[in-house]
Amino acid sequence: MKQRKASSPVPVTISIRAKAQQRDLIDQAADRLNRSRSDFMLEASCREAEDVLLDQTYFALDANAFAQFQATLDNPPTQTDRLRRLLATKAPWE
Repeated sequence: MKQRKASSPVPVTISIRAKAQQRDLIDQAADRLNRSRSDFMLEASCREAEDVLLDQTYFALDANAFAQFQATLDNPPTQTDRLRRLLATKAPWE
């Protein structure tokens, strides 16, 4: 599947077909959150897409590199102002 890059911030239309029961379920959930059907569906879809993409990230390491990686995870960095700023920064998809 070819990945598409966002070319502009102009909204585009996404059309899907759903069964009435599915639409009603979505509408009920959206109403509970005081959101429109479109906003609810878009947010849920994007959240799921992020999870799928993050779960699919794979990297391979040899035994030595893996041992170094584990050691890094076991010994987190010292808290600094720069690290606090980095951790407080919103993710690009938020």
